[in-house]
Amino acid sequence: MSESLLELHSDIRACRVCRDNPQFGAALPHEPNPVCVPSETARICICGQAPGTRVHASGRPFTDPSGVRLRDWMGIGEDVFYDTRRISIVPMGFCFPGHDKHGGDLPPRRECRATWHDRVFAAMPQLELVIAVGLYAQAYHMGDEARSTLTETVRNWRAVHDNPREGRPRILPLPHPSWRNNGWLKKNPWFETELLPVLRSEVARLIV
Repeated sequence: MSESLLELHSDIRACRVCRDNPQFGAALPHEPNPVCVPSETARICICGQAPGTRVHASGRPFTDPSGVRLRDWMGIGEDVFYDTRRISIVPMGFCFPGHDKHGGDLPPRRECRATWHDRVFAAMPQLELVIAVGLYAQAYHMGDEARSTLTETVRNWRAVHDNPREGRPRILPLPHPSWRNNGWLKKNPWFETELLPVLRSEVARLIV
């Protein structure tokens, strides 16, 4: 890891902006535990939403059933998934954002995007593929190429992936691998038959 990226990662690990100096709404209701895995060599970056309670406790991304499904989608095991030489993981929110009144996870804290994301991705110019999981990641990484709904954005994956914009990695948009999306997967069988084979092929090519 280069000195600049090493220092940046250290600063992220020490970040308390949303707890001590929140810029968007109330303060984070618990101690921060930023989870971010930058890399100077990985050609793949997984960009999801924010840690849940299990990841907040473990400090390791995707240590939950969603991680099991995501690794299956990618066609890799934990040995590759957690190999920082080959895979970077940069969620839109680095800390667990807390629960809403219905018990679901709140959206990623906006402080992360405003404070860190442009700097993190500027420090990883070697990236060749961004796996954008969910609407928040797709909005950041795809900009005006993201559609008004997740289904429309993911359905349009080929146009985005096959025609990368200059100076930007290829992007593959995915739904969140949560069990809550089982219904979505059943309604959209093209995701498994058309998009996942391309995802697995790209991952296999880029982790060598």
